[in-house]
Order: sequence, then structure tokens, then C-alpha cells
Amino acid sequence: MPPEHEHSEMRPAVFLDRDGVLNHGLVRNGRPYAPEKMEEFVLISGVEQAVSALREAGYLAIVATNQPDVGGGRQRREVVEAMHEIMRAKVPIDAIEVCYHVDRDGCECRKPKPGMLLHAARQHGIDLARSWMIGDRWRDVAAGQAAGCRTVFVDYGYDEPRPEHPDVIVKTLAEAVPFLLGKMR
Repeated sequence: MPPEHEHSEMRPAVFLDRDGVLNHGLVRNGRPYAPEKMEEFVLISGVEQAVSALREAGYLAIVATNQPDVGGGRQRREVVEAMHEIMRAKVPIDAIEVCYHVDRDGCECRKPKPGMLLHAARQHGIDLARSWMIGDRWRDVAAGQAAGCRTVFVDYGYDEPRPEHPDVIVKTLAEAVPFLLGKMR
């Protein structure tokens, strides 16, 4: 490892899923979907303050999001990137990792695989053992666990498989913040 990333200088991070954690997802028949149009991209109330508090405590804030609608031809990459520009302008995030693939592509970045988290850890000198993955789907929790992070499951009661053994279960990102700040001390 390069000297600038020796353990003493490595930082913890909070990896944040996008849809359902930072912005409202679209729920149809009990299943969550990414916003399709710019006007559907609405940040969840309180996320700016929640992420600010985590960063002030010393966590890097890194978004890790699957956006398979791009790879599947149902969404344009420019629209997703425009949504990310809105998010960057309002929420103090350090980086955004995006996987545009679909499952059949067999990539290493699509959650539940840990590729996005591992890439960010190399890029930013992140100590994965002191980091957290926060997500609203089983794929998010599984990716965090595979990367060696602790996990927070934001439970909306979707009609889909639940994650196995998340460290914490909450109803919102804001509800997770006091817990993570307590673990930081």
C-alpha cells in the first residue's frame, strides 16, 4: 500500500445507497424503482443535515448506487448524471460510485458485489472495517458485508427479500446518524 494510505491515516466512510436513502424511490406494487425523470428526483427531507453531521464527525460520505436502467436501455446516462449534479449541489458528499450494469453483465461493481466500495476505498484511503454501508435493499447490505463494512438497513417494508443480519435497522438515514456518531467516539 502506498505510504499515504497507511492504517493510521486511513479514514472511515459512510457508503450511501442513492434511491431510497438520499432521494425518494418510486414504489410500484411494493417494489422500489429509481426516478426516471428529473422532476421525480426529490431528496428525502433531512438528508443534507444527516450527511453533514456524519462528515463533521470524520466520516467520508460516498454514494454507491446501482443504476441498471442505463445498462438496460431504459434510462439515459446524462439524466442520471444530471440527478447527481443536483445531489452534489445540495448534499455534502465526497464521491459518487455508479454501476450502470445489469446482473447478466457479470461485473464486479454491481451490488451485492463490493466492487464500488473497494474502488472507493483504494481511491480515498478508506478503512473498510471502520466504515458503514447504508441501504434500503438486501443488495446494499450484502455489498457492505462483502467489503468488510458494518451495515445499516433502511427498512421500508418492500415486497422483496430482506437482507441477512444487518448491524442496524432504521426507518430513515436521519435515524441512523446518532447511532453512527456514537460508534465514532
